[in-house]
Amino acid sequence: MNGNIHSIETFGTVDGPGIRYVIFTQGCLLRCQFCHNADTWEIGTGRQMSVSEIMDDLRSYLPFIEASGGGITVSGGEPLLQVPFLIELFKECKEAGIHTTIDSSGGCFSSSRHFLDQLDELMEYTDLVLLDLKHIDRKKHINLTGMANDHILEFAKYLSDKNIPAWVRHVLVPGVTDAPEDLVRLGDFIGTLGNVQKVEILPYHKLGVYKWEALGHEYPLKDVQPPSEEKVLEAYELITKSWQSPALS
Repeated sequence: MNGNIHSIETFGTVDGPGIRYVIFTQGCLLRCQFCHNADTWEIGTGRQMSVSEIMDDLRSYLPFIEASGGGITVSGGEPLLQVPFLIELFKECKEAGIHTTIDSSGGCFSSSRHFLDQLDELMEYTDLVLLDLKHIDRKKHINLTGMANDHILEFAKYLSDKNIPAWVRHVLVPGVTDAPEDLVRLGDFIGTLGNVQKVEILPYHKLGVYKWEALGHEYPLKDVQPPSEEKVLEAYELITKSWQSPALS
């Protein structure tokens, strides 16, 4: 079983607990205006890598990963575009006792029986999902990502129903995703989920602008500056008013 892989980071520290072996898969359906991995959008390209290749490489870093309480994280792009590959990879990881995490926007979630059957199997081998919720407002989500968010919110509910541990992430973009009423609505939605262990506010940054330029795309947020630490804290407080970590309740 091969996967379409964009790149691998061997000592990731921001994509789940501990030190992570982070795989960035190739292919995504969303076109987020703030995307810092625009070179992962195209589906069906990237480097073809087998599960055995990845496991052989991963094992060389296991002493550092295990000592930190880390594991493997598959990000993107959108990893759920390659569910059969993830199933085989995570099966191998669980046999080796490795903590498994998926970083997903849920942008390709489908209620079709075929997709759900595969996703159900994948979740048997998944310890944590980093759930990227871009915007709670449907129209604003379309403007921001090119797609509606109905199926993404359904994915969040699916994870809750399955009781799959999740960390919710929200990128704070000044003037785009930081309206107080939207943050409160997002918090209210998160409050309906029973599986959320952590909420993270990710400050918008411009580190991926050069990729847009290299691809010949005009970067849509070029005049937007990153939020202050104060604004990030305010956003966190607004979102978490309706939510409390299970560890704190």
